[in-house]
Amino acid sequence: MTLHALKTATLVVATTVGFWAQSAQAETLTQKETAIAIIQNGLIDGDVDFINTYVAEDYIQHNPQAPDGRAGLIGFTRYLASQGTENTATVVRALEQDDLVALHVIYEFGDDKMAAFDLFRFEDGVAVEHWDGLQPWVDETVSGRSMSDGPTEITDLDKTDENEAIVTGFVNDILVNGQFDKITNYISGTYLQHNPNVGDGLDGLGAFVGYLQENNISFRYTKVHNVVAEGNFVMVQNEGEFGGKPTAFYDLFRVENGMIVEHRDTVQEIPEQMAHDNGMF
Repeated sequence: MTLHALKTATLVVATTVGFWAQSAQAETLTQKETAIAIIQNGLIDGDVDFINTYVAEDYIQHNPQAPDGRAGLIGFTRYLASQGTENTATVVRALEQDDLVALHVIYEFGDDKMAAFDLFRFEDGVAVEHWDGLQPWVDETVSGRSMSDGPTEITDLDKTDENEAIVTGFVNDILVNGQFDKITNYISGTYLQHNPNVGDGLDGLGAFVGYLQENNISFRYTKVHNVVAEGNFVMVQNEGEFGGKPTAFYDLFRVENGMIVEHRDTVQEIPEQMAHDNGMF
């Protein structure tokens, strides 16, 4: 979320997640519903009663521009509400595993459109920690796909653990350790890409890596911080470096028949100064 975007925003949220039909003030919400409602009712609508009910007082914030704690979130929502410009946020996909919920979101702040991932950690039904990664939207991508389109239905719930192992193996072997000789263990010729700078399939990945090498652009993952898997989707939150800058990488993979078949992501530079001392991870 850019500072320019924040200074132009009073937000109105629309969600495309089919399960969101229940009032956010209902007595019982799932973690997934609560995460969506923190954006809808809390961040967007500025409902202080909702925030007081579903966000912990010592809420740990990792968005670099948002203050820490429940009070910080309330102050942040009031700041947004004071700006007077209508914008939107659309939750496209939502994954839940154990105490974590990951949301794939499209934000529009005035003329600034952003692809984003929001990650929440819960304790006893209350949000206690939040991370996110945002990237400016790109209309013209190498693959011709948008940064968010494609399947949204969660399937293969019985394969959650298997699919999580496939994705974490790919991230650690290929992106962290650079063992590119193992890439066909995880990806075949059918690999649909939504990163705006990378084409489809192994050829697309190879062309991207070649471009980085030819232009002496550094690109590496150094650590996996959090993983959220549900059925055929797995989101991985990573730390690394891109173009010589410390970077937060959020990757969302879709797995089918034991192979990674689709990828979406956000890439965000980690700023030196933040509104808190928690860092982005």
